[in-house]
Amino acid sequence: MVPLRRLLKKRAFEPLLLRAQTLLGPHWQAAIIDAAESAPPTGVRLEPLRLDDCLLGYLALTPPAVPRPGDPDEAQVARIARFLADCFESLIDGEALRRTLAGETLSKYREISLLHRATLGLNGSLRPRDVASALLDECRRGELPAEVGLVFLRGPGDQAFAPECAYGDIAGSGLDMVPGSALFCDICATQKGEIINDLASDRRWGHAGPLSSLLLSPLVSGSRCVGMLALGSVAPMVFEANHLQYIGTLATVAGIATGNALHFESIQTLINSLMQALATAIDARDPFTAGHSQRVARLGVALARAVHLDTGSFAGVTFTPLDLEELLYAGLLHDVGKIGIREEVLTKATRLSAGVMEVIGQRLTLLGLIDGECHDAAFAALCRINAGDAVTAEDAALVARYGAKELRVNDAVLPVLSPKEMACLLIARGNLTPEERREIERHPEESHRILQHIPFPENMQRLLTIISQHHERLDGSGYPGHLRDPDILLQSRIIAIVDIYDAITMARHYKPALPREKALGVLWQEARAGRIDARLVQLLDDSIDRVERDCARLEHRLDLGDFLSDPQPD
Repeated sequence: MVPLRRLLKKRAFEPLLLRAQTLLGPHWQAAIIDAAESAPPTGVRLEPLRLDDCLLGYLALTPPAVPRPGDPDEAQVARIARFLADCFESLIDGEALRRTLAGETLSKYREISLLHRATLGLNGSLRPRDVASALLDECRRGELPAEVGLVFLRGPGDQAFAPECAYGDIAGSGLDMVPGSALFCDICATQKGEIINDLASDRRWGHAGPLSSLLLSPLVSGSRCVGMLALGSVAPMVFEANHLQYIGTLATVAGIATGNALHFESIQTLINSLMQALATAIDARDPFTAGHSQRVARLGVALARAVHLDTGSFAGVTFTPLDLEELLYAGLLHDVGKIGIREEVLTKATRLSAGVMEVIGQRLTLLGLIDGECHDAAFAALCRINAGDAVTAEDAALVARYGAKELRVNDAVLPVLSPKEMACLLIARGNLTPEERREIERHPEESHRILQHIPFPENMQRLLTIISQHHERLDGSGYPGHLRDPDILLQSRIIAIVDIYDAITMARHYKPALPREKALGVLWQEARAGRIDARLVQLLDDSIDRVERDCARLEHRLDLGDFLSDPQPD
C-alpha cells in the first residue's frame, strides 16, 4: 500500500486544512495523520481517510481547550469533518489514479522499449543459434532471478526439441530434463507460458534434482511452437508475474525471429542440397571425377580459412561466413559448364580410341604378311604412346616411321597410320586434340552462360566471376579471358590451386592417383613459372595437414557461420 504522505502533497492539502479552520473557528486545529506512521491520538475527532476501502489515515480535528460562544455543535462538526474527508479522499483518488496511469505508461514504455531493442537484437541474424543466443542475452540483461537458462528449438517437420543455446550449470541443475516432462508438453500444446515456483509439488514435473523454480515460455511462429525458453533456479519461489510478462514480450518477438531463421535455414539446406546434387550429377558423367566438385568446394573453403588465419603473407586479409558460402558454391558449380561437353571428349582416356587402335593393329598384321616382318613390338609401342601423358623424341620417330609406310593391295594404297591418327599420337602432352582442348576450355564460359540467369543473393555477386576465372593464370596463359595477375580474384586463385591439387591426387582416365607430395611439387612448378599464386602455394604447403583436416570436417557440414572461429581438432 502506498503511504498516505505520498498520495497527499503538501501544496494540495494545506489549503484544505486552512479552510477547515475557517469553517470550524479560529481555535480549532486540523491535521492529517498517516495510519502507517503513528497511532491516532485521543481527545480529538478522527475522520478516516480511505482508498478502495483500505484505511490510509485520518483527518484529525482538535477542538479548543475551552469552548467558546459561536463554536459549531456536534452535528455541524460531523458534517464539516465528513465534507473535508471527502475532499481529501478525492485528492487521494486523483493522485492514486495519476500514479496508476503513470505506472501503466512507464510499463508500456518499457515494454515498447524492450520490443524495440529485442526486435533489433533478435532479428539481427537468420541463424537459429544466433537468435537463441540473443534471446538469452536479453534474459540476462533483464536481471531475472534465473541461475540457468536454455533455449530448445525444433525445425520444420521435426517433432522433438533439441537444446540450442544455454548459460549456467545446465546438467547440474537438471534443466536439460525439461523436454521429457508432461509440463513441457502442456506448455507446448497450450502455447502459454507458466511459472512453477515449487517444482516438487507439480505432478507434471516428475524429475528429481536441485531445480526448484522454473519459468517456461513457448516460442511460437504462426500457429506452431518452434521453440521453448526455459529459465530455472535452485531457490524456490523466485519468479513473479512481472517476470513472466517480461519474458512473454521477448518470446513474442523471439518466436517470429526463430521461425524466420528456421525457415531460412531449411531453404538454405534445400539450396545446398540442390547445389550438391547438381555437382554430383555433373561429376557422375565421368566416374573418375566423381566427388571432384565437392572436394574442390571443401578444399577451397579450408584454404580460405587458412588465409583468414594467416599472419604472414595474408595478414589483414579476412573472410566472412558469407564469403566462405560464396566460395563453397563456386567450388560446387565450377565445372557446371562441362554439362555441354561431349562425353567422348570429357571421358577421353587415350589419344585414339580402342576401336581405332584395333584397326591399326590389323593394318600392322597385314603389313607383316606383305613384308614378312613382325610388327608386334611396334604395335605395343604405339599402344604405350597412345596411353601415355607425353611423347619422347624416340616415340615421335617411331610414329613418323610407321606413318610413312603404306599397304599396297592390288591397286589400292592404304597408309598404316592416317595423318589424323599420326596427329593424335604426336600430341605433345595429354590426349586431347587442339579442337577437343578448345571444346574443354569453353566450360568456364558455359558455366557462366548456364548460371547467369540464377538470381543469386547479394553476398554471392562474385560467384560467377570466381567460376569464370578458375582456369585463368597470372601470366595470361589461362583461359577463357587470358587475364593477368591484377584482374584475377583471390577466390579464383584459391579455386584454381585446389582444382589442380585434387585433379593430381585423384585417379583419372589418363593417370593414377598421385601422393600429395607430388601434387605440391606440381603446384610449385606452376608457381615458379608465374602461372599461379606462389603465396597460396606456400600457405597450402605449410598448412596441408590442417587444410585436409578442415576439408574432412566440412564433408557433412553446411553451416559455415562459426567455421572461421572453430578451434582446430586434435
